[in-house]
Amino acid sequence: MKGDAIVESERPRIGMLGIMQELYDEMIPRITEHQAEFSKALCEQLSPAADVIFTRPARNRDDIEEIVRDLNTKDLDGIMIVMLTYGPAMRTLRALQQNPLPLLLANIQPEPVVTAQWTMDDLTYNQGIHGAQDQSNAMLRAGLPYSVITEEWRSPEFLAAFESWARAAQTVTKLKHTKIALFGYPMNGMEDVLYDAAALLRKIGPTIINENLGDVFGHMQLVEPAAVEVMRSQHAVQFEMDPNLKPESHEYAIRFEIALREIIAEGNYHGLAVHFEPVGKDGRFKQLPLLAASNMMADGYGYGAEGDTNAATLICASHTLIGDAHFSEMYAMDYELDSVLISHMGEGNWRIARSDRPIRLVDRPLGIGGLDNPPTTVFSAEPGTATTATLIALEGEHYRLAVARGEILDTPELPLVQMPYFHFRPDSGMRHYLTAWLRNGGTHHFCLNLGDHVERWRILAELLDIEFVEI
Repeated sequence: MKGDAIVESERPRIGMLGIMQELYDEMIPRITEHQAEFSKALCEQLSPAADVIFTRPARNRDDIEEIVRDLNTKDLDGIMIVMLTYGPAMRTLRALQQNPLPLLLANIQPEPVVTAQWTMDDLTYNQGIHGAQDQSNAMLRAGLPYSVITEEWRSPEFLAAFESWARAAQTVTKLKHTKIALFGYPMNGMEDVLYDAAALLRKIGPTIINENLGDVFGHMQLVEPAAVEVMRSQHAVQFEMDPNLKPESHEYAIRFEIALREIIAEGNYHGLAVHFEPVGKDGRFKQLPLLAASNMMADGYGYGAEGDTNAATLICASHTLIGDAHFSEMYAMDYELDSVLISHMGEGNWRIARSDRPIRLVDRPLGIGGLDNPPTTVFSAEPGTATTATLIALEGEHYRLAVARGEILDTPELPLVQMPYFHFRPDSGMRHYLTAWLRNGGTHHFCLNLGDHVERWRILAELLDIEFVEI
C-alpha cells in the first residue's frame, strides 16, 4: 500500500490576455462581445488542465498594460496570449517586459475550417494568425522567453499541449520561491555536484541555505515516543518489514526523519541535500538518513545525495512538472539487455515501485559513512515507459537540461541488491544514450519519472531560457 503524497501539486493558475484592436468595432458592431464569448468558451475548454482567468479583451495599449498589471496581482503561474483579431504587437511590449510570469502564445482561432459560407465578418473573427506572427516576432526580438502552440482549440491535442505548458509555467514560478536546505557540504572532489548559489538563484530560481547538523541532532532528542509509534505504524502498512530489522534501529531512523521534517517545515523548505561524510564525521549520529530521504521524496520533497543541490533542484522541479520524481544514478551497463542498471546508495522514491512486488524495509549493512546499518527501502520500478533528466551546470548561468526516453524493463529480482534498483533501456540504445549523456556533460545524479515527459522538460527549458538536449 503506497499511501497518498503529503505535498500535492496544486492546479496551475493561468491568466489569459486576449488581444484585438478598436478599429474593428467600427467595422463590425459587437465584435468585442463576440470575441469575449469565444474567450470564455476557451477558458472552459481548458478547465480540466488549469484555472484560466479572463477578464475582458484588450483593445489598445492601455487595456493591455492594465490587464497585465492586474494579472500580475492574482498569484498566477503564467499568461496565455491569444490573438482575438490582428493587433499591433508593439503595444504589448512594455507590459510584457515588466511581466515576471512565463508566456504562451496560443496560435488558435474560433473556427477550424474555412467554408463557402464565411463572410468578411468571419474572416475578421478568425484572422489571429498574422497577429500571432507580429506578436511572436516582437517577443523574440525583445528577448522574452515564450512558448507557442498551434492547434485546434477544441481538440484533445490542444488541451494536452496546454496542460504540459501550464505545468511547466507553474514549475518556473514555483522554482522562483523554492528553498533547499543543504546539510553539511557537497562531496569533496565531486565535480558535477558543485554549484554556484548566486547563478542558480538568478537563472533557475532556488535559494540554497546551509543548515546545521547540530540542529538536526537537537531536534532528534526532542522527538516524542508517540510520534515514533505513529510513523512506525505507517511503515508497517507501507512496507514489508524485514524480521532482522531491530526495533531500536528502526526507531533511530524514524527520529532522524522526524527531525529533518521539522526543520524542513520550520524553514519552509521544498527540498534537501545531505552528504554522508559530514553526517558520519560529526560524531553524534548512528545512521545515515536513507529512509528519511526516501519517504520525503515520496511525499513530494526534492532531494540530492552527496550534498547535490543541483539534483535536489531538478527533483523539486519534477515533482511539480510531472509528479513522483525519483532520484538515482547509473550503476552499471548491461550489454545483453541493452540497458543501464539504475540504483543508488539507498534513497529512492518508492511511489514509482512496481505494483506486483512489496516494498521492503530492510536492515541493510552499509560501510559508507562508518555508521550503523541504516534501514533501507528496497524496490524495483514499475515496468514501462520512463523519462530521465539531468541538470548540468556548465559555466556561470549557462545550464543545460539533457532528457531521454526509454523503458523500464520487467526483470527478475536481484536478491543480493539491498537498495532500489531496476534496468532502464533507452530508446536510442544504451551505447548511444550513454555516449551522448557523457558528451553533453550529463551528471551522475539524475531524475527519473514514469511515462513519456520529454515535451514537458523541453517546455520547461524553453521558459527558463536554458539549453535543451534530447538524447
